[in-house]
Amino acid sequence: MKRSSLDSLLLASTDPERLGDWYAAALEPEEDTKMDGYRVLKFGSFSVLIDRRSDIGGTNPEPGRVILNFDVADARAIAARLEKLGVKWLAELEDRDGSLFATAIDPDGNYVQIIQLSDEQRAAMQQA
Repeated sequence: MKRSSLDSLLLASTDPERLGDWYAAALEPEEDTKMDGYRVLKFGSFSVLIDRRSDIGGTNPEPGRVILNFDVADARAIAARLEKLGVKWLAELEDRDGSLFATAIDPDGNYVQIIQLSDEQRAAMQQA
């Protein structure tokens, strides 16, 4: 029997064009396409689908409930790119024992973490 796998997340927005453009500029997905009315941003084997919804508000009232974590190769470069986009930070880039973490707030108020794990932390996670 095939096991379930998580391969995508739907982000609903009142302004999906703005939100999709922000994610594309901020994090440079491997693919950026439209499919059945959704904008599909592909990051590795995971997709972020962005869709217009009329039953939501303009900003997320509980952004800490779901946080998008992006594993990046160069957190400093991504943070600099986000700065140029005028990002609001929940937590600016910080070094935590050799791993780099930052939490940005996207245009809809969602929390987006960029994470660059140290080689040691990555190895420890793979052994666990």
